[in-house]
Amino acid sequence: MTGPLRVALVQTTTPDDPAQGLAHVAPLIRRAAEGGARLIVTPEGTNLLVQDRTRREALLVDEGDDLAVAGLKSLAAELGVWLLMGSAIVRSGHPDDGRAANRSLLIDDHGGTVARYDKLHVYDVDLPTGERWRESAAVRPGDRAAVARTPWGGLGLTVCYDVRFPHLFRALARAGADMIAVPAAFTVPTGEAHWEVLLRARAIETGCFVLAPAQGGTHADGRRTWGRSTVVGPWGEVVARLDHDRPDVLFADLDLSAVSRARQAVPQLTHDRDFAAPDPLTT
Repeated sequence: MTGPLRVALVQTTTPDDPAQGLAHVAPLIRRAAEGGARLIVTPEGTNLLVQDRTRREALLVDEGDDLAVAGLKSLAAELGVWLLMGSAIVRSGHPDDGRAANRSLLIDDHGGTVARYDKLHVYDVDLPTGERWRESAAVRPGDRAAVARTPWGGLGLTVCYDVRFPHLFRALARAGADMIAVPAAFTVPTGEAHWEVLLRARAIETGCFVLAPAQGGTHADGRRTWGRSTVVGPWGEVVARLDHDRPDVLFADLDLSAVSRARQAVPQLTHDRDFAAPDPLTT
């Protein structure tokens, strides 16, 4: 397709219930479509964002039964837009594992699901601030990367903590991604320190557009997320960003020919070499 692609990143402060999550995000998606966006991307945890495991398990349903998933599929068809639900927290579908999946869903303009991706890297960390996160206790990690075909080019799928694993992004670019989505719910300390620099690095390394819609603000359970949704170009330049953590819509017009220009200028994706790993240091 010719001409720039208008994308919209939806920034939310998602509640802790799928019905409320849908009511929160739907007006923002409508605003994005009214602004001319043909591809709309929402953050991680679009259907619900809650730390309390007991409450999460009480709300957890299969993908096909989630109110927010069903609502966004209908909305994409009504508005005639492609919509990436950055992630939905749903049952993993593994009978021997009761944990959830943190699942991206790419929905086409007829409301059909084109691609699914379960977050590969779960966030288990003890921060210097004293914050402690154990996503692995509640979320079953995926085991397969995904690049989806869209009318505008390949779209690589990642979620939040995945941004710290450059080999994943490189694999997506080599598999045909022109754009890579990074829907996220970054903590405030890591967001302030690392969010933009990681997004720019992943764009430079791959020669891709990086689309990073984020959760932002204070959520129902007291959790605070960073916001600052950002679009980065394939040369590493910030194309558009929000400077706050409130619910909002960020628009950007993407010239996808910039992908090939960046990769011709620095053809790093063709220069990989196999090498022997170094011997581990011993004390």
